[in-house]
Amino acid sequence: MAGTINKVILIGNLGDDVKMHYFDDKNSIGRFPLATSESYTNKQTGEKVTNTDWHNIVVRNKLAEICEKYLTKGDKVYVEGKLKNRQWEQDGIRRYATEIVATDMTFLSTKKSAEMNQNPPQNQGTSSAPQNVVEPMDDDLPF
Repeated sequence: MAGTINKVILIGNLGDDVKMHYFDDKNSIGRFPLATSESYTNKQTGEKVTNTDWHNIVVRNKLAEICEKYLTKGDKVYVEGKLKNRQWEQDGIRRYATEIVATDMTFLSTKKSAEMNQNPPQNQGTSSAPQNVVEPMDDDLPF
């Protein structure tokens, strides 16, 4: 292989709301923890064991603003990005952090959508027209 690859794909649940930091030149960074879990049954005890790993996710600019607007703690997301290691010094102690800088995200389930599914809006009008009807569109697509 001629090159190198730095790619991470995760599906997990937000451990907290997105924390935003805005800069003067209209750039922004959002950060949130993401939990991924795996479960298995211990063969000796028959007990179900769940291991959870926590990942620090970083999103930038427009993606960060979208995440802040739509995501809350507990939401399930697909995250694609790359690993980034940072180091800094705090109180004379060298600190390290490994983060996933997200380049692509898909919201799989949000609390807002779950609430809408559990409590659908009531029909305020007296129309007898069926709901969720999609009108056919006139287009030149061959399929």
